[in-house]
Amino acid sequence: MNTTSVLKWTGVLVLLASIPALQGCAFLAGAAVGAGGAAAAYEYNAHDESEDLEEDYKEGRITKAEYDARRKQIDESSVTQ
Repeated sequence: MNTTSVLKWTGVLVLLASIPALQGCAFLAGAAVGAGGAAAAYEYNAHDESEDLEEDYKEGRITKAEYDARRKQIDESSVTQ
């Protein structure tokens, strides 16, 4: 085998050996995107709950004490505190 052939096969082996590492990175990136999406959905739901709570209080369907207790629960469960 000449030097060029050895270098070519070495490059192929290095490329093949790096594939599992690249797959691991893709998995971690996918997991991070999934977690970010879940957090965004959770916050969106909390925002909707806050708006519903405000409406219930303004319309007199709940008392100030009930409003404060539920507001505290929503705020404590927020991911973005």
